[in-house]
Amino acid sequence: MMEGAQWLYPVIPFAAWLCSGTLKYLINRVRFGAQAKEHIGNGGFPSTHTSVISSITMLIGFEQGFATPLFGLAAAMTYIVMIDAVGIRRAVGDSARWINTLSREHGEERRSQLREKQGHTRPEVLGGLIVGTLLAWAASSML
Repeated sequence: MMEGAQWLYPVIPFAAWLCSGTLKYLINRVRFGAQAKEHIGNGGFPSTHTSVISSITMLIGFEQGFATPLFGLAAAMTYIVMIDAVGIRRAVGDSARWINTLSREHGEERRSQLREKQGHTRPEVLGGLIVGTLLAWAASSML
């Protein structure tokens, strides 16, 4: 990487967040119309968390090599984020759905509802990985 392009490392995760969030909003706009704003946040296609972490991971790989210790560390962090997205965060969303159902059944509708859309499906995480990888590849090829 050229000496002056070091700024790209802190910028690429922000660019991935912006691209992924914009893409997620546009997809929700097509799917839900005017209610798209209600679907902003965790969950949905593509996974923004995965886009952010994979963008920096792949930039490290493209620029410094895929057989470096730094890439190995970044890859491990990427795996953790992806596993949490489809495991823990998805379980939190499922639990919120059950709690909301139980609250409604017991007449507690006045109570604020928990957000049910927390985690991701595997295709949503894969979409985030693709977005992050493509952005890193594009940034790396421009240098």
